[in-house]
Amino acid sequence: MGFDLPVSELFQYQGRNPKPKDFDAYWERGLKEIERIDPQVQLTPAYPHPAMDCYDLTFTSTGNARIYAKYVIPKAIDCPVPAVFQFHGYTGASGDWCGLFQIAAAGYAVAALDVRGQGGRSEDTGGVKGNTYHGQIIRGLDDEDPDKLLFRNIFLDTALLVKIVSGFEAVDSKHLAVLGGSQGGGLSLACAALSQIKLAAVCYPFLSDYQRVWEMGLAVDAYLELKEYFRNFDPAHAREEEIFTKLGYIDVQHLAGRITGDVHMYTGLMDTVCPPSTQFAAFNKIKSPKKVQLYPDFGHEGAPGMMDDIVSWFAEKL
Repeated sequence: MGFDLPVSELFQYQGRNPKPKDFDAYWERGLKEIERIDPQVQLTPAYPHPAMDCYDLTFTSTGNARIYAKYVIPKAIDCPVPAVFQFHGYTGASGDWCGLFQIAAAGYAVAALDVRGQGGRSEDTGGVKGNTYHGQIIRGLDDEDPDKLLFRNIFLDTALLVKIVSGFEAVDSKHLAVLGGSQGGGLSLACAALSQIKLAAVCYPFLSDYQRVWEMGLAVDAYLELKEYFRNFDPAHAREEEIFTKLGYIDVQHLAGRITGDVHMYTGLMDTVCPPSTQFAAFNKIKSPKKVQLYPDFGHEGAPGMMDDIVSWFAEKL
């Protein structure tokens, strides 16, 4: 079933988007950059709750941007607890405090990031050449320096958040998990690749195999900016290989091989927003223990039992 490759071929698919030759050096440079940052962490008591301590967490990241996350931890803990890092969908935000309590109630600290420049409180300090009107995938694509790609900074924000929270006295730094869907799924893969994460629950991930998306005619919805970029700046696709290769720096399929923790992925075979083959381009490169749950009749959406499965997996392994 589905509109993409047959399931048997999905498990063999290795992706279309080129990987830059200096990809590994690119990300090692990024990780060294955040090691040098003084994050100037601030924790401010926020939402009142009888069983949870809730804080506004802000820190300085790349480009001197102040990044925001919600941080929740159960009251009256007497030993370090595991931590779950939660990432939201494209253009969104970390959501209501109450949405974090279902995970925190299991005895975990929870940190939910606001992606810079999207719907929450994190700063996008800008500073790139070229188009900035629509879309963060293409932000910085026309800058000569590939370090200016915005999603490079967003991926590093996730790693710096893990470094900060795992350093808290109340957090067990050896028992960390990531969770997210769509953009949140892509960021979960990136974060797991750039940090020491034990478990990654990855739901229908975005930000993978851009060239495949375009070749399938699905540069619409969340990927619309790819089509708009070509229409405005390379209408004859004379620079197609160059453009997709540069996007390869921020393609999570190329980071997936760095993941050392266990990964559970959840994929709807009718997903026309993040096509299944693009998700499998990342999944098939993961070398650590992994499994995928397929939903033949579902698209880019949650499925019944998905969150129950994730929470029970965390309870068993985290």
